[in-house]
Amino acid sequence: MRHKLSAFALAALGAACMAAAPATTAQVPLTAARPDPTDPDSVLVEELVVRGRLPGPAWWTVSDAETTVYVLGSPSLAPRRMAWDRTVFERRLKGANVVILPFQQIRVTLGGAFAAAVAYLRLRSGTPFEETLEPAARARFVALRTRLGQPASHYGTRSALAAGLILANDNREHTGLTVTDPTKLIRLLARQAHVPILQKSYDIGPLMGAITRTPAPAARTCLDEVMSTVEAGPAGTIAAARAWAQGDVRGALDNERTFERCIASVPGVQAFDAQVKADQVAAIETALKTPGHAIAVVQLRPLLAQGGVLDRLRSKGFTVTTPADEE
Repeated sequence: MRHKLSAFALAALGAACMAAAPATTAQVPLTAARPDPTDPDSVLVEELVVRGRLPGPAWWTVSDAETTVYVLGSPSLAPRRMAWDRTVFERRLKGANVVILPFQQIRVTLGGAFAAAVAYLRLRSGTPFEETLEPAARARFVALRTRLGQPASHYGTRSALAAGLILANDNREHTGLTVTDPTKLIRLLARQAHVPILQKSYDIGPLMGAITRTPAPAARTCLDEVMSTVEAGPAGTIAAARAWAQGDVRGALDNERTFERCIASVPGVQAFDAQVKADQVAAIETALKTPGHAIAVVQLRPLLAQGGVLDRLRSKGFTVTTPADEE
């Protein structure tokens, strides 16, 4: 059973649990020199980061003797209704056994509703968040929420992390960016083609209180990163999305990830991330049991990271090929 929470609660929780971070124009290394224990996707499997040869976005394949799963890496954030060449996708959609979509749907079940409500009340405040900031940070925050057309009362929370997550959500709305495209279009096309769809949803009610348990320094770091993202504007995200549409995997990954890294400090989020990856791997394994072919859509960074979806499938003995091998 699903329950509605306020826009405040869903904005904060949805962003925290999915870690779908806005990109900025700052340039940082695509992969860390060594694994970052606070960032499960810090190190990429470099041999998988290659440019696609076919028109449109890049595809990887996972196969065994009788079945191929075509895996489309998707951006975590993109402009709404962004155009991309669907020639390869539509060809592979024909006759597909199933389309596996990113596991990013959220819900609050009856069992989790009470805990979610209690945690929400702990976060909610009758005093605007900006009044808790020192003068310089307050002026910065006020300038940004004014740019986004939001009143002080919109950020009625005691948590710096919650304020940052709400600000990030407001920024996406203001700049026309979304975490749901191109998945929303792919779902529509699959339904029109009468291809079965698999997209798991998760009960995040139990994680609601995680925001209240986030250490104050980590929460403030997240807020600062969000403010930097809003100040930078959407150009970096738009450029990365365009690179994705052209099969330029490295360009699609070339954006700032500090906000994603700081989200990992939220208690329970790393375990949640590991569970989502395990579920995605299991769904692809299940699809490989049916002769023929299927389609899976997985966000790029979790797809290509060490310990990510493709890395786990290779370790299980499946054959993985890259976009450079496509014909």
